[in-house]
Amino acid sequence: METLTKLQEKIYTVSEITSELKRIIEGSFPFIFVKGEISNFKKHSSGHSYFTLKDNWAQISCVFWKARNMLMRFVLEDGMEVIVGGYLTVYERQGKYQLDAETIHPIGIGELQIAFEKLKNKLNKEGIFDEKHKKPLPKFPWTIGVVTSPTGAAIHDFVSVVSKRFPQVQIITNPVRVQGDGAALEISNAIKEFNDYGKVDLIVVCRGGGSLEDLWAFNEEIVARAIFASKIPVISAVGHEIDYNISDFVADKRAPTPSSAGEIAVPNKMEVESHINQLLKKIHQFLKDKIEFDKQKIQSIESSYTFRIPLDLFKQYSQSLDEILHRFQLVYKHKLLLYIENLKTYEEKLKNLDPLAVLKRGYSICYILPDEKIIKTSKELSIDDEIKIKFYEGEASGKIKKIN
Repeated sequence: METLTKLQEKIYTVSEITSELKRIIEGSFPFIFVKGEISNFKKHSSGHSYFTLKDNWAQISCVFWKARNMLMRFVLEDGMEVIVGGYLTVYERQGKYQLDAETIHPIGIGELQIAFEKLKNKLNKEGIFDEKHKKPLPKFPWTIGVVTSPTGAAIHDFVSVVSKRFPQVQIITNPVRVQGDGAALEISNAIKEFNDYGKVDLIVVCRGGGSLEDLWAFNEEIVARAIFASKIPVISAVGHEIDYNISDFVADKRAPTPSSAGEIAVPNKMEVESHINQLLKKIHQFLKDKIEFDKQKIQSIESSYTFRIPLDLFKQYSQSLDEILHRFQLVYKHKLLLYIENLKTYEEKLKNLDPLAVLKRGYSICYILPDEKIIKTSKELSIDDEIKIKFYEGEASGKIKKIN
């Protein structure tokens, strides 16, 4: 014992040496990044995760606490190449050093892309993307509900296209945030609200282009579930033509852009009118050809050998021919009148849907200047705002002096 004391003035306990090493290690290393392969991954019932980060020559234990684990958009698993950011610590109970992980990023593929593929595979396995679930779009939707930002270019592009193609269509906007925290919940709630409202024929979910992060709200499971549960057909028009989102796969129809969504949603009024005119011409030509055919048939009968037999037989056939011709005329006249009445009905419906007809009854449209945005409620106005009022005939401009 005396010899040992001479060799070393102080004898450390295990706790003392471990604490000293902890102080040295944790004090010597700042926040660091370590690259390696995950192995021996275990997620404890407490929510904390434990794994080993290794390369070809060495390995280090890592701990990833529950609070940080819950923020992950992808699942950690053995064999995954990652970069872990954190602090070196010493776990004194086992006397080993470890990496206290705060951030984990996959190598080669982004975190959001992993989350995207994971959710896409999950929903695909459930059959949510199957064609058998796709609802047909209405050929003539009279009211369209739009879920988008009220200030973005998407709503302007969509409304512009629809107004040019079929101006009689009514558009109702349910304004939402289209990116950032809470955006996915607002979008899903807006889709549900349109279904509860029940007075729209079609729902369009849209926004302009952006990065994967910008478009992420449309890759959230809550939005996919809301679109799938919608009883009203849904068009997804998110981003640019090259962008594909979860909402595109689950929707009844994908549109590459908000503008193309307008082209898909409504027919071209001029094309519809042209088609009706072609049908009218075909009906007219059909009746004309039918009458001509029957006339030729009658002429053929008149010139047949039968009319050269005794006079009484000729008279009988003549009388029968008159009766047949009369019945033909009555039938074709009735059909022609029926077609004309139907056309008048369609024409009257189109007139009733004309916005100018509404203005003619004494209504007017109020726009705020200079953007010429349509004002639906006095809450959108402020004192001294300049406005324009459109009447059935003419327009007027003014400035807001009082708001009730």
